[in-house]
Amino acid sequence: MIRMRRERQILLIDADDTLWENNVYFERAIEGFYELVAPGAADRAAVRECINQEERAVIAEMGYGLASFQVALRRAFQVVAPERWNREAATAVEALAQRIAGEGIEFLPDAVETLRYLAPRHRLRLLTKGDFAEQSRKVELSGVGAWFEHVEVVPEKDEAVYRAQLAQVGAPPERCWMIGNSPKSDINPALAAGMNAVFIPHPQTWVLEHDAIAACADGRCLELPAFRDLQVHF
Repeated sequence: MIRMRRERQILLIDADDTLWENNVYFERAIEGFYELVAPGAADRAAVRECINQEERAVIAEMGYGLASFQVALRRAFQVVAPERWNREAATAVEALAQRIAGEGIEFLPDAVETLRYLAPRHRLRLLTKGDFAEQSRKVELSGVGAWFEHVEVVPEKDEAVYRAQLAQVGAPPERCWMIGNSPKSDINPALAAGMNAVFIPHPQTWVLEHDAIAACADGRCLELPAFRDLQVHF
């Protein structure tokens, strides 16, 4: 049975794939990449694993964002199909990344209505990770900034970031909740920092954000089917 939290809570809310679509655009780009390096190939698992490996390496070097995604695709192409790599291929890879940059904001169902419901009842803070300029642009395009007392873009979400958030809000951790779709970035490090978490799965969550949810007790970790369901709990 879900218990309504009537006392004012601090809700830290993720952006990409929690409020609006994001990874689906990268998945479409990867589908286009398959056609560039291995047109018509039935087994794409090896190509995808190569992309994943290159993304991990590039993120460690230069962080998240479209520029690092493009570099990872370029490197993966040269690994899996070196004989096909040329100037035209480089231009095609660049176009895949630039297409993502042109995407607008596509909110998840009832996200805006739910923010409108939550804002007068609780303290909302938007916490998103990635390239500062890219994420800030999306927040501005979305128009949701007015519902948040604070908006922050961080290069990574780890336990230290959540402990810093706790220090900023000046509230006990049991009144703080991180809400997001990523076990790796939203749920597990928030729980490790002592706050609560709400896991809202997304079918297109980036593979590098997958992780087993840390065990938690005493209602510290909730799993809800959709963002709109926050209205039932909060």
